[in-house]
Amino acid sequence: MKSIKSNLTVISILLLLNNFLLAQSEENDLREFIGKVFNDITFSGQWFLSYQSGRFNDVSDNEFLLKRGYITFQKKFSTRFSARITQDVVVDREGDGEGDIEIRLKYGFLRYQFDGGDFFYKPYVEFGLVSRPWIDFEQSINRYRVQGTMFLERNGILSSADYGLSFVSLLGGELDEEYQKNVSKSFPGKYGSIAIGIYNGGGYHAIEKNENKTIDGRLSLRPIPEALPGLQLSFVCAYGKGNVGTSPDYNTYAGIISFESKPFDITGTYYKGTGFEDGSRLDSSGKPPSNRGYSFFADLNIPNTAFSLIGRYDYFSSELAPVSITSKRFVAGIAYYFFEDSKIIIDYDRIKRNNTINNDDYIFEIAVEFRY
Repeated sequence: MKSIKSNLTVISILLLLNNFLLAQSEENDLREFIGKVFNDITFSGQWFLSYQSGRFNDVSDNEFLLKRGYITFQKKFSTRFSARITQDVVVDREGDGEGDIEIRLKYGFLRYQFDGGDFFYKPYVEFGLVSRPWIDFEQSINRYRVQGTMFLERNGILSSADYGLSFVSLLGGELDEEYQKNVSKSFPGKYGSIAIGIYNGGGYHAIEKNENKTIDGRLSLRPIPEALPGLQLSFVCAYGKGNVGTSPDYNTYAGIISFESKPFDITGTYYKGTGFEDGSRLDSSGKPPSNRGYSFFADLNIPNTAFSLIGRYDYFSSELAPVSITSKRFVAGIAYYFFEDSKIIIDYDRIKRNNTINNDDYIFEIAVEFRY
């Protein structure tokens, strides 16, 4: 009997030991799995904080506010495969939740990097909630999104992100390290870059309201990369339907000349198209308006300082017979850079519309863009 009890005791101890070792093994496997998941994850943020005083749509404005916030997580699974999630933090300004801080998704995509070759250099595809071809490129030259959106986005022509599929590639290799270090690391293709994709068409902030898709593309060329690497000629187009159930025509064509250097950056844009991305402003028969406009931007670095002077002029016209609506916007400011590309900017933004009887709208602003 003692022998049987002794054997049972030994067996019980062995079973407990086995269970303990299995538990330890499972815990180690879990730790290893968690380590693999969270390894190579990068985290970054971008915040736009502001004080504004002025008038918009005949309503006086005087407030401190959070203009925007972006929180980004990126995960690299291999040399080819990666993912990105960017949260967009905004203040709800309408409805039951007016005044609440909202978090929505700006980007959420998978990226696959191809080998490429001498011409299509470092090409990749993105699938999900992705960057559209033009705005991301323009904001790499005009670094003042903290002041406001870019010309075509501000006038409802193009969105910065959308649900869809994008192909992006540099052209003909890369510019030298000196240019990328002193001027810009963004889209440093020696002969330019290309981006094209197919999207829902309403932008990341809208629900798809029809079955049509928008094809959107950008081609940027450096005509003389050896002598003037900062000079680029870009052509942008979008073709689809406005994002409403009636699916009105929507197309966009724009030509842009830009020059980037250490002392200054300049851009000039000319746009012509039909309709708006959201399908708004139709006549009684459902016909969209004809639009055109142009924009000029300059960023002058004050030598031997961290200060820059900026100026911008936008003209936009939307014609739907017999009415033509035009707007003229002028922006001027001074920026101080600190902590990498973070900045403080003091700016004045004035817009004149021909369809308003009262005074022009204007905003005086002190804003901070903080990056980390």
